[in-house]
Amino acid sequence: MFAVIKTGGRQYRVVPDDVLEIGKIEGEVGTIVQLSEVLVLGGDTPVLGAPTVAGATVAAEVLDHKRGPKVIAFKKRRRQNSRRKRGYRDEITVLRITEILADNAKPTIGPRPKKAKAAPATEAAE
Repeated sequence: MFAVIKTGGRQYRVVPDDVLEIGKIEGEVGTIVQLSEVLVLGGDTPVLGAPTVAGATVAAEVLDHKRGPKVIAFKKRRRQNSRRKRGYRDEITVLRITEILADNAKPTIGPRPKKAKAAPATEAAE
């Protein structure tokens, strides 16, 4: 099953366990957020929304908040000794799609547990 969602003015085709980078949304790292603008639910019998599918949501786990690559906007007017160089970096949220829900269902899958870091071995025997 797949879904087409809309967030931040862009549309994404997602399936469970997809990892995608979208524009920044609210949510702490490790929590589950629900994306409610579902345009299409695909599968054996696709459901098209008009404009969205009623009662459909996509549950996703917030993995990280970061900044994207620097984009340089350079403008130059020739023979005018005029140039402007500006740069910016987009704020990005990294999500893992946990499940696609229909008919006002609630998410059943919680956040995945963090991997425990291996403790360094100490030399106790001398």
